[in-house]
Parts: sequence; C-alpha cells; structure tokens
Amino acid sequence: MDIKGQCWTDEESDGENESEQFVYGIQGSCAADLYRHPQLDADIEAVKDIYTDSAVAVREYGTIDDVDIDLQINISFLDEEVATAWKVIRTEPIVLRLRFSLSQYLDGPEPSVDVFQPSNKEGFSLGLQLKKILSTFTSQQWKHLSNEFLKAQQEKRHSWFKAGGTIKKFRAGLSIFSPIPKSPSFPLIQDTVLKGKLSVPELRVTRLMNRSISCTMKNPKGELFSYPPNSQTVAVPAGRAPAQITTRQLIELFFSSQAGGHCKNIPTLEYGFLVQIMKYSEQRIPTLNEYCVVCDEQHVFQNGSMLKPAVCTRELCVFSFYTLGVMSGAAEEVATGAEVVDLLVAMCRAALESPRKSIIFEPYPSVVDPNDPKTLAFNPKKNYERLQKALDSVMSIREMTQGSYLEIKKQMDKLDPLAHPLLQWIISSNRSHIVKLPLSRQLKFMHTSHQFLLLSSPPAKEARFRTAKKLYGSTFAFHGSHIENWHSVLRNGLVNASYTKLQLHGAAYGKGIYLSPISSISFGYSGMGKGQHRMPTKDELVQRYNRMNTMPQSRPIQSRFLQSRNLNCIALCEVITSKDLQKHGNIWVCPVSDHVCTRFFFVYEDGQVGDANINTQEPKIQKEIMRVIGTQIYSS
Repeated sequence: MDIKGQCWTDEESDGENESEQFVYGIQGSCAADLYRHPQLDADIEAVKDIYTDSAVAVREYGTIDDVDIDLQINISFLDEEVATAWKVIRTEPIVLRLRFSLSQYLDGPEPSVDVFQPSNKEGFSLGLQLKKILSTFTSQQWKHLSNEFLKAQQEKRHSWFKAGGTIKKFRAGLSIFSPIPKSPSFPLIQDTVLKGKLSVPELRVTRLMNRSISCTMKNPKGELFSYPPNSQTVAVPAGRAPAQITTRQLIELFFSSQAGGHCKNIPTLEYGFLVQIMKYSEQRIPTLNEYCVVCDEQHVFQNGSMLKPAVCTRELCVFSFYTLGVMSGAAEEVATGAEVVDLLVAMCRAALESPRKSIIFEPYPSVVDPNDPKTLAFNPKKNYERLQKALDSVMSIREMTQGSYLEIKKQMDKLDPLAHPLLQWIISSNRSHIVKLPLSRQLKFMHTSHQFLLLSSPPAKEARFRTAKKLYGSTFAFHGSHIENWHSVLRNGLVNASYTKLQLHGAAYGKGIYLSPISSISFGYSGMGKGQHRMPTKDELVQRYNRMNTMPQSRPIQSRFLQSRNLNCIALCEVITSKDLQKHGNIWVCPVSDHVCTRFFFVYEDGQVGDANINTQEPKIQKEIMRVIGTQIYSS
C-alpha cells in the first residue's frame, strides 16, 4: 500500500509552520532511506475510508525514524453557543498530532500527543484538557498494542465480512463506519440480535464495544444488565431463564449506557489505532464539561455539570489546576469582559455579606495561597473575615479597563497577596456563559443598559430541552432572585429549591422553579418593587444612553457595578409549555428543571427599576424577544 507524497527532513521543516504544512507519504530517493511499517499505511487508509482523505495528514522526517500523524477531528457537531463558551472555532477541525516511530510504529516508543486548532493557538485553552485526556488514553492503550496484535484484529474483522459471516457492514447512524456528529461512537449490532433471536447471555460485549468502566442499568422490566470490563457477555440475574431482548430494549440499552452511564467507552481496534483514537476523541469532546479538567473524573458538583468545563472540588485537582498554568485566561477576561468580571465580583461580595452566607455561598472559594503553595487560603475552616479582606482589595477591578493587566496585578498584589488569586477563582469557577450584549441586541423594554446573554445549560440538557420544545413548544418568563443567590446560580444552575434550606420565599404553589410572565412579580423576588427604589427620570435615562452611544469605540466602557452596592438582577428564561408547567395565574411553577433554560440576564443599579408592566405573553414582546434571541442562541 503506497501513498504518494514528498519527503521532508528535519532541517528543511519549519517548526513555526508545521500546522499549515502537511506532507503525505514518501517518494523518490527518500523511499530507499526510510522504511515505513506497513501497519501504519493500513491504519492511514482506514482513516481515509471511514472519514475522508483530508482527515489525516502525514509528515515524515528524513534524518530520524519519526513520523507525525495529524488527525483532523471535525467539531461542527458542537452548537454555536457551546463552541463560543468553550472558545473553539466550530468550523475548523481540532488537530490531534501524534509522533510515532516510522519503521516500528506500534512496536516503537509511546507516541507524543499534541492538540491544537491551527488558527486558534492563543485562545484554545480546551486543548490542555483534551491533550491530557488523549495522552492518558494513548498511554493506557499502548500497554496492549503491537503491530502483530492489530494485524490479528484486522484479519479477524475481515473474516467476519466473508459471505458466511454473521455481521453485515452498514453505514447507519449507529455504525462505526462513519463519523458520528452528535454522539459517541456506537457499536455494531448483529443481524440476529436485531431480529430479537439472540438471548442476552449470548450477546458478545467485546465484539460490540470494549468498556473501560462498568455500567449497570435496568431493562424495561426492571432486570439489571451489566457491562463489566473485559467481560464476554451481558449478565442477567442468576436463577432466571435466559431472557429474549427485543430490538427496542436493545436500542434503549445502548442509548442509556451512552447518555446516562457516563462511561468512557473504548472504541474497537478492528479498524486500527488511528481510527480508535479519532472515535474516542469524538466521543469525549461533546462531554468535556462533565469531567474535571485535571483528574478527568465526573464532576462532584452539587447539581451536576454546567456549560463550561471546570476543575472539580477535589483539593488535589485544585492545587494542580493552579500549578498547570491554565489560569492565564484571567487576563483576557479582564481585558475583554471587564463589566462581566465586575458583575461576578459583585455577586461574590453579595453572597459573602449575606446573613445566609453559610447556606448560599456555594461554592466556597478554593484558592491556593501564593506564599504557601501547599495550602489553601481561606481554608480548612471557612475564614469569612480573611476572605472579605481579600475581596475588598479586588474592588480595584473597576480600574482594570485602564493600563496593562500586568500592572493591575502588581497593584492588587501590593494591596493583598490573596486578592489576585481570588479574582482568578471568581473568573474560572463561573461555569455559565455570560457576555454583555451590544446595544443593537438589547431588549429596550427592559430599560437597563446592563443586559447579558446568559447560557448555563450543559450541551446534554440543552439537547433535551430542544427535543421537548419540538414536542410541546416553549415560551418566555422571568425568574427573579436576590443578587446574593446568583453567585451560586452561575456555578450550579437554576435549581428546584422548594422545601430545601436554599428556599427563601414560600412554596405556596408546590415544588419547582418559580417563574412569571409579569415583570413586576419577578422584580419583587429580586428585591425590587418594595418601595425603596426610585424610577429614573426620562432625562436620566436619555443621559445614560447618550453616554453609551457617544463614547469612542477605542475606549472601553468603564465598569460601574462596584461603585453601587444596590444591585438587583432578573433573568429571562425559556420554559417548555408541557402539562408539567403549572400555571397559577401569573405565578408559574416548573417542577422539571430540564424544562427551564436561562437566556438573558438584566442588572439594575442605584435604585433603578424597569417597567413593572411587561408581559412576556404579549405578541409585541414575544416578537422583540425572538428578534434578539434568533441570532444569539439559535444561530447554529
């Protein structure tokens, strides 16, 4: 199997341009000097057969026995808002670069791994998480890999596809023969299984999918099925006759193991190691937010995963997170989103100063002490007084739109050595995607210039939400909550707090997330509308908008939240209009948390209040919401 191309030497290659230059194969005199293992050619061809020719690029080095294999991972399956929150370019593939021994391939040294997006080198922080995941995966697989083993696996596959074989090759949505855009790689299913003729104990798990961890689930009759590691069969309870599994049960079984089991499936090796690692990458990328960026274990957050990838709360991971240099994104956040950072600080301060802080200040900051890198500041007991002192020093954030970030950090370090680490934690622990909306995309009837796009649902929840929306439809309603609660909401999501210690107001209409189509009701829950606020005059509103519009584009708007200690917040949510949504006049209760997604966030300061008579069910209001939301959320 010969792949035509060009030979490069180390001296001829330019390291700066490696991401743009891809060389396929060898030719001419180079072929006499280099021996390329035939298994490498077979694996490259398998990638091209299953994906496309452009999915793999090869660079051989003329003076050393090395070869770079660049695998192009298509990530267009990510929704636009997810890609934006994760700071990836969804129209550009993620490149997984593996360096092997050219002549030994799988029998040589373990390959090095690099992950990047060619035109997104600076902002591609997700690459650190992916590199760690794929390096670990490669290292684990390498212990069992060899050219002879892989050749045997492929010969076994070819024997299955002979005329007398039991498996037919097909290119359907559940097949591993084609890239799966929105879900992990799924196994092949034997014809006899699909026809319901195969008993459960005879279902060969290793032929379908090798599993890295055990997954257990129930079938529709309540019987337990297990997929233990290295097992040959699916187990059924002892003492029972072999059960017949229907096609529907089988499909449900596979889907539940993929979506609900949180299993890190090991794709089949029958199509070579390169295909295996591509399939594993496709499987892991959509769920990066569900796993800690350091230990790669499922999050132990109180309310599960959120939109943005994050470090878990395990102390060892917190220490590693700060020492791995992945906190460098704080400078970019402060430079480009100073008003958002300012808002995050204000929320943190409100939670800290609340009389309910022992309940609502969650998560509590996990900050490494720069003077003692082996200890956590503000811990082990919650030291609210020391935390307040550091947070007071972070107040200088309102000046962060001026001067370099380095200078700002120096000033903060002079005030308090824990101030800057605390600011980094406030930024990195935010697991929601919140960005300031430009004036052209703001909802003018909300009467505030502080409007934000707020997305917090993880990709899996958003997918479930959109499926439910197709079935039942959706509408928009407000959710008001005091600013002290939003520190937790941005990190844990909107939760059903009814009958829990988090509940502040009564649950007169039952358990669920409380919403209202009427702004005045939600304003009341946020702390507004009780007489202590003053509606700004028309002249004051005009002056505020004029200042925003006349300010030069080159001069960033200086944040002002921390100059006001009187802030109120309200969210505009999209809610599924199924029978589960309970409407008690203008107070709605949604007991299904998956049926509520935040979309917009509004902030009022200095006693400012909005229009108390907004009704999201009015056609003109709905039209304006859809005008704005159409390009902000449903652009994918």
